[in-house]
Amino acid sequence: MNVLIVFAHPDPRSLNASLRAVAVEELEAQGHSVEVTDLYAMGWKAEVDRADFPALDPDARLKVATASGDAVAADTLTEDVKAEQEKLLRAEVLILQFPLWWFTMPAILKGWVDRVYAYGFAYGVGEHSDHRWGDRYGEGMLAGKRAMLIVTTGGWEQHYSPRGINGPIDDLLFPINHGILHYPGYDVLPPFVTYRVDRLDEAGFEQAAERLRERMRTLDSTPPIPFRRQNGGDYLIPSLELRPDLGAAGSSSFKLHLQREG
Repeated sequence: MNVLIVFAHPDPRSLNASLRAVAVEELEAQGHSVEVTDLYAMGWKAEVDRADFPALDPDARLKVATASGDAVAADTLTEDVKAEQEKLLRAEVLILQFPLWWFTMPAILKGWVDRVYAYGFAYGVGEHSDHRWGDRYGEGMLAGKRAMLIVTTGGWEQHYSPRGINGPIDDLLFPINHGILHYPGYDVLPPFVTYRVDRLDEAGFEQAAERLRERMRTLDSTPPIPFRRQNGGDYLIPSLELRPDLGAAGSSSFKLHLQREG
């Protein structure tokens, strides 16, 4: 398989970078082809601004979705964005790897999503009618591919447990897994999370590395998170609310969007 790792950590000597090396080594040992987008190393421009749309009339207001869609249609996106889109189209698996900072991904990685996930590429595709609401959440440009997160955090695993002070890790990562990966069509694998990384000794690192090697060995066989498909009949269109007969009565948990609650 072709695997793309989008990596977001500023220090090439970090534990995060060491785990990336472990993942690449194991993937290549399994015969996979690996590309790495190292956002800090390449000096990725994170912010969306007028420079992203060189064909935009200088007197026109910048409406990002409109400008993005026009640029996709006219093939006038900037070369750095088009290069990343081509990587996504080549890759059968996407891995986003990052430290959990303030309960989410680093700004540079969010900026990669903002710029690369252009209108007409990752969103705004497909028929919008009384029967469908676009090709998204299980459908879209990237359907049929797999994706997952590799995440490091300084907090304890118990801090991110269902009763932990930080909230359940699956809930914190839901906007990324469901909203960034599943939205344009990916089958999303459970995340790989390493906790207490600032206190990890050599033995602890090797345990984490071996767990990661096993995940890389099973990349093509690990069952994905069972997110519901938007156009699969579980949601009312166009309100996009879950059918009243599905899910636990009165529940508003993210787990409602899983085919199997629990």
